[in-house]
Amino acid sequence: MSNARIVPLSSKFAFGIGQFAEGLMNTGFGLFILFYYNQVLGLSGTLAGAALFVALMFDAVTDPLAGSLSDNLKSKLGRRHPFMYASAIPLALAFLGLFSPPEGMSEFQLFLWLATFAVLTRGAMTLYHVPHLALGAEMTEHFQERTKIVAFRQFFGTFGGAAASVIGLFYFFADAHGGRLSVENYAPYAMTLGVLMVVTIWYSAWGTQKEIPHLLAPMRRETRGIAGNLSFEVKEAFQNASFRWLFFGVLIVFVVAGVNGALDLYMLQYFWELTGQQMGYLQLASVVGLMIGAFLTSTLHRYTSKRFGVVLGTAAWATFQLLPVVLRLLDMFPANATSELVTTLIIMKFIQGLLLQQAFISFGSMMADVADEHEFNFGTRQEGIFFGAIAFSGKATSGFGNFIGGLGLDIINWPRGADIKTAADIPHDTLIHLGLLYGPVVAAFAVVSVWCYSHYDLTEARHAKILESLRTRRAEALEEPG
Repeated sequence: MSNARIVPLSSKFAFGIGQFAEGLMNTGFGLFILFYYNQVLGLSGTLAGAALFVALMFDAVTDPLAGSLSDNLKSKLGRRHPFMYASAIPLALAFLGLFSPPEGMSEFQLFLWLATFAVLTRGAMTLYHVPHLALGAEMTEHFQERTKIVAFRQFFGTFGGAAASVIGLFYFFADAHGGRLSVENYAPYAMTLGVLMVVTIWYSAWGTQKEIPHLLAPMRRETRGIAGNLSFEVKEAFQNASFRWLFFGVLIVFVVAGVNGALDLYMLQYFWELTGQQMGYLQLASVVGLMIGAFLTSTLHRYTSKRFGVVLGTAAWATFQLLPVVLRLLDMFPANATSELVTTLIIMKFIQGLLLQQAFISFGSMMADVADEHEFNFGTRQEGIFFGAIAFSGKATSGFGNFIGGLGLDIINWPRGADIKTAADIPHDTLIHLGLLYGPVVAAFAVVSVWCYSHYDLTEARHAKILESLRTRRAEALEEPG
């Protein structure tokens, strides 16, 4: 009847470490894939972006489908764990294939290879990630405890992203090993990340099995078949106003963040002219900020609200994405190849990560609360559907983001090929256009995201009333005969 419990530390740890795999995949995919296929292999930015957009269209179906299937599954391992165990090996193999296209492919064959393995990689991650997210929402109904659980998830997700960056920029793609433009570095990098994904996914599933008796069982509902259930549940989810505002708000900000992520290596390599080691330090600064920020959110929520955390993090991300580029274009930023430039960028990335984490954790905690509101309004729990939709939003980062980024590179006539090594190989106007696309053009869309979040009104007091009503309703249901 009530699951407003304090979750054991060991379960929080095991659940959180499961996000390590998603951090590995997202960073490896988002930071390197467009650069690899476009700059290293010579695939046009438009075709590379189109291939990743194709994968996103599959995600539009598979993400909510995985949510619906895990919402309705009945097994000895509960609703979520069978998917978590089954997804690990296919994910690792698909990720390796993504970074291992055969030599001598034509441009169209490269497009097909990228599209195929992007679909397989993202599909395998969906089978794990959506049930994993839904599991976190089910572990407790406690308003503040949910924030702590999401903080563990975000901490390890950030750690996974850091590992993907460090392993790549400090080792496989270090200047001493040929840098980012050496094609033979990519397959070993993908294999290393794949092994780490398998280990952490299986550990997360094993370490959270003891939580299964505490989870709510799937509710009896009318059976409409897989397609019928999916259609009905998605339609019902979007009738929830709180979910609608959160979904569209995060979709917008993830897309614009995806554009930035797709262009990160271009900016670091050519606009700021950093070495591989300096790139690694910059990535670490953001990661350290994100990891420290994970410990601050619970305190922030005690004095403000979850909605404030989301707005604060989104606004901070846009500000620090915009500021360095604008100051450089106004000749008010340290010059390239100076220690002042690297130090300033590191400080900005650290602050950006620290504040951005408040949005990540607040958002995840809010989505768990929305699942309670949905049960109150409609009589069903749909964590899987909700988090499937959010997983789709996250994948829009590399789907829409890479598509728009790749298209933007072609529009500004960006030169491609492994022989384009420094800023001296790029026309000056083209560099300026890259900076404008990466900074002011993209960051402006964050305003729309903040506007969406401003309509969310599920407060702690209202959530407490909802839980009280749900407990009464569940007790009455247990007392009914049959």
